[in-house]
Amino acid sequence: MHAMQYEITLPADYDMGIIRHRVESKGHLLDDFPGLGFKAYLMRERDRDGSPVNQYAPFYLWNTAEGMNSFLWGPGFQGLSHDFGRPEVQHWTVLAYEEGAATAAVPKAAVRRCQRIPAPTPLPELAAELAAEAARSVREDGAVSAMVAVDPRTWEAVHFSLWDHEAPAEAGDVFQVLHLSSPEREKLPRGRQW
Repeated sequence: MHAMQYEITLPADYDMGIIRHRVESKGHLLDDFPGLGFKAYLMRERDRDGSPVNQYAPFYLWNTAEGMNSFLWGPGFQGLSHDFGRPEVQHWTVLAYEEGAATAAVPKAAVRRCQRIPAPTPLPELAAELAAEAARSVREDGAVSAMVAVDPRTWEAVHFSLWDHEAPAEAGDVFQVLHLSSPEREKLPRGRQW
């Protein structure tokens, strides 16, 4: 599995209703996209949930590299690039994915936390610890799902979780979930990925 996210930071006075409308009118286009576990259409608004910025920042969890590549080289991403400029796409390999007790709920919030991995850190122990953290997260009330992934180029871990309530009491960047496309979510392998 591959996790992917890009962030489009918008001016402080940007009308975020434009982003809401974009998702309302186009979000369904990936509801049947092959290879896509899920796409969470995420938005942050300045001065809400501690956000310093207005931002559109979708998060993807891909079952297949082919699906991810089809999206990146296809018309959807090209349309986004045309409208906002081509964003830098962050990409991580997934260490663990878990579903929570609220898995059937429509998520309302997402939390993303990034963690640098210092050079002397023993990687096998860290990987096991990160996988266990994802498993612990989904035992919390309102957890829809949680995953942890690593970018081995920068040695950064990303913790990502979906919630059925507004703002979970968890450290990290809090996003509103405007829509969830999840054509192959049931195919996402659970647990650790090594």
